[in-house]
Amino acid sequence: MADRDRLERILRANIERAGSQYAELRQSAEGQLEEAREAYRVARNARQLPTDEAGRAKIVCRRYTERRATKLDDEFRPACYEADHPDCEGCVEDIHDGRIETW
Repeated sequence: MADRDRLERILRANIERAGSQYAELRQSAEGQLEEAREAYRVARNARQLPTDEAGRAKIVCRRYTERRATKLDDEFRPACYEADHPDCEGCVEDIHDGRIETW
């Protein structure tokens, strides 16, 4: 009887451990799926921007309030982007959200 109780405890512990591992894996997968959906949304919004003949995005610069045709980098930031500048950060957010002013 003691062997049976010991086996039952071992099996129960293994099943609980497997359940915990499954829950962690599922949570990780859901997070990765959400990140992929967000990346797709951002890329779709950036690719819908009007472009000129050279393939540059036609946006209105928030910093200088002027029309500008500019290439976008791999993170969909304009070539004129300056890190930590509030207008540039806002411009990138607007591009990502699909609400940037264009011409």
